[in-house]
Amino acid sequence: MMVAASLVPATVLLVPGAAGRAEVLVDLRAQALASVSALLAAGPARVVVVAPGPTDRDLDGAVRASLASAGVPDGRLAWSLPTALRSSHPAQVGVPTAGVAASVGLLLLARSGWVGPVRVVEVGPRDTAAVAGEATDRGAHLRALGSRLVDTGAGAGGSRVGVLVVGSLSARHGPDAPLADDERAAAYDAGVLADLADGSTAARKRLGSLDEGVAGELAVTGWGPWQVLLGAVGDDAVDAVVLAASAPFGAQHVVATWLRRPVEGGEGS
Repeated sequence: MMVAASLVPATVLLVPGAAGRAEVLVDLRAQALASVSALLAAGPARVVVVAPGPTDRDLDGAVRASLASAGVPDGRLAWSLPTALRSSHPAQVGVPTAGVAASVGLLLLARSGWVGPVRVVEVGPRDTAAVAGEATDRGAHLRALGSRLVDTGAGAGGSRVGVLVVGSLSARHGPDAPLADDERAAAYDAGVLADLADGSTAARKRLGSLDEGVAGELAVTGWGPWQVLLGAVGDDAVDAVVLAASAPFGAQHVVATWLRRPVEGGEGS
């Protein structure tokens, strides 16, 4: 079962050193670390990092973290890469490197002191999906994946699973945005932020009904990871809190936590 989820932005700027000597997103970084700490405080036996990537990929085993493909040399980072994930071991033939967004999640986990089992799941854009039948309802496929990831019989490491969700909202806010401004972005993000802060059954239904095509047009990287999260939560009640929401440099980011609400007299209570 999922005991808690941490939602953090998909930006390398959360990692000190990624912007060179400039100090950026300091408050957002602090809240992201607070969210991950809340996830770990829930006592997961293993953590699944779910992040956007260039294609669908499931890295259930040894994995390296690196921001090099985003143009950020690992040696520039102010945070040390965890030894087990360090990307400077070319002798580790066959050990895959996590994508940039997933690597941000791994670095946040390591910075927060996590040394337990980690599984990395990357969700690619719709046009890269190759799963049979997925084109008809990709959201349903991803939600089913989320359910499997936290199933008590899925993999080693115990039944208590924490989910670290990496993803951002629209990158089309105003003239400073990475991509051209889109007048739909403000209303879209406001609705998603409200539902992420709500976490109720109705809010989760709305998140599950978000159109992947619109998300792609608005450069929303969180759509796929959110669908996986919804599947991991299932029908369980959660206490949802948004710790931070801001749109620096024209991209909307959010930091939140979803903590599974214990069932009185039942498992996890």
